Amino acid sequence: MGKDEMARRNGEIMTAFPRWTKAFLAASSLFLVTTVLAPRPVLAHCDGLDGPVVVAARDALEKGDIEKVLIWVQKKDETEIRKAFGQTLVVRKLGPNARELADMYFFETLVRVHRAGEGASFTGLKPSGRDLGPAIPGADKALETGDVDPLVRLLVGAVEKGLRERFAQARAARNYQAGDVEAGREYIEKYVPFIHYVERLYRSATTVAAGHEAEIGASGQHED
Repeated sequence: MGKDEMARRNGEIMTAFPRWTKAFLAASSLFLVTTVLAPRPVLAHCDGLDGPVVVAARDALEKGDIEKVLIWVQKKDETEIRKAFGQTLVVRKLGPNARELADMYFFETLVRVHRAGEGASFTGLKPSGRDLGPAIPGADKALETGDVDPLVRLLVGAVEKGLRERFAQARAARNYQAGDVEAGREYIEKYVPFIHYVERLYRSATTVAAGHEAEIGASGQHED
């Protein structure tokens, strides 16, 4: 559905219903346009339309069971989610277009509050079917099947490959002649990434990532 067609239909819907409903649909229409039609960078797992938070939200709305989504937010945010859930259930009854917009409003609200509770920013919902790489799907599959071995092999293989490649580059550049400053600088260009890579791997392996910590520090840059 194009923006013009969406605007026309929303106008028809809002003409027919009370003022509070108009305001609700206007807000959710804006959410739908900005999140579904606007391209955004891929940053996360939980903010996708096929991610676990939205999947839980769809199920909750279909069954009228808010408990399915409350687990995704902190206790202090429960009131906001309960209010949004109740409003969404009411507006969903107004018709297919209203239902679509109301659902998107609730998805937006739930994911935004979830991420805020984890200290992460929210830049809108991401489309379904994104390439998340092998690690995140592998982690989800491990939890579903109870078999973590494929995930272990995936991660160990990726770490070993990255470590060996950086080691080989740094080691080869290390054997430069004394007094050759340019060659020495080339060595440092290989040495620093190797050391930071090792440091980052060790830190990740020995600390607990809270919430969206890995996403927030996705650049992986070392601060000297």
